[in-house]
Amino acid sequence: MTQTIELLPGVTLRCFPDDRFKQGTLSFQIIRPMAAGEVALNALIPTVLLRGTVRHPDLRSITLRLDELYGAAVGATVRRVGDYQTTGLTCGFIEDKYALPGDRVLEPMLDFLRELLLEPVLHEGGFDPGFVESEKKNLISTIESDLNDKRVYAMNKMLRAMCRADSYGIPRLGTVEDVAKIDPVTAWEHYQRILRTSRVDIFYVGTAPAETVARLLMPIFDGIHRDYQPLGPQTPFHDAGGEDLVETMDVAQGKLCLGYVTPITNRDPRFAAMQVANAIFGAGMTSKLFVNVREKLSLCYSIGSGYYGSKGLVTVSAGIDFAREEQTRAEIARQLDAVRSGEITEEELRSAKEALLSSLRSTHDSPGAIEGYYATAALSGLAMTPAQYMDAIRAVTAEQVAAAARELRLHTTYFLKGETA
Repeated sequence: MTQTIELLPGVTLRCFPDDRFKQGTLSFQIIRPMAAGEVALNALIPTVLLRGTVRHPDLRSITLRLDELYGAAVGATVRRVGDYQTTGLTCGFIEDKYALPGDRVLEPMLDFLRELLLEPVLHEGGFDPGFVESEKKNLISTIESDLNDKRVYAMNKMLRAMCRADSYGIPRLGTVEDVAKIDPVTAWEHYQRILRTSRVDIFYVGTAPAETVARLLMPIFDGIHRDYQPLGPQTPFHDAGGEDLVETMDVAQGKLCLGYVTPITNRDPRFAAMQVANAIFGAGMTSKLFVNVREKLSLCYSIGSGYYGSKGLVTVSAGIDFAREEQTRAEIARQLDAVRSGEITEEELRSAKEALLSSLRSTHDSPGAIEGYYATAALSGLAMTPAQYMDAIRAVTAEQVAAAARELRLHTTYFLKGETA
């Protein structure tokens, strides 16, 4: 069970005590509302912070310092959680009890985290220009890699159209154009502002007492003049009306994406039923979409559905021949109608539940998985522990699945087809 300590207004430490691992994990996340004008800046900043500090001014010296800390690791993290974007650093390090006698790792690790956060290499009122330009190129490359993956590209285009009135339509990393406009001074000024004003969530997995972790973290905030501006709560989907979009491109395979909306979010008592409904409908190799649309009817090369519980969205993505668009759409609708009408076998219900339960069991397999589940749940509004979540999944009936599926409404479609189709 997590222990929560409010270090300062808007700064929360959550500790998950666990003595099963030799390694501890600590994440430091700045929480921001998804906003088109700053998502690229937020995504860039942690990678720039990792390039150098005043005392360790380059990657080589940072690597040597981490080697001294028994091969500790620090990485940048950028997540989208409903209406929020989280950006920051995550540390992995050996537990003190596994270090040599007399050595300590947690305390110097958190001091190094403070150094990375508060003592970056600066130049003429901004971040080091070389660091910024290099990390801009890396971020642009990451964004462009998504554009080159046509399955990802198609889904992103569909979500941006579907969520054009909702923050969920904003790209998690920003756009290439957003990144290109960033300069070192603007980035530094933005970073100082978000450190002062944003909600900060810190999550620790390990054996150290929560009070000890809290004490070791406080020097970070001694160097920040906080002016906390509270975040608004997570909101349901903002609907600006659906669209039926078609785009042509030089592609060999069509990409069909369907977007559905539902009032059932992860804050709803019916959330577990909606999860099982999505699993039966299209999530996995035992789902109706995979078994019927792909395997039996051979209408597509690939197909699957996903449920975004923080917003109440369900998406379907299929790779198809251009000429099979209408037939595939009709069969997807037919399979959803089957779930809605309760045409669910005991084996479909069992397989769907087992897939979800297997995923939830793995949340305690590593410190990183624990951090990922609890840190995200705290932001998204999910109030269940993995054990409670599993109990809710086990209790779902076929009738509840059908009722949840009846709440789905087709909202937006997108089809990427070849120029000669």
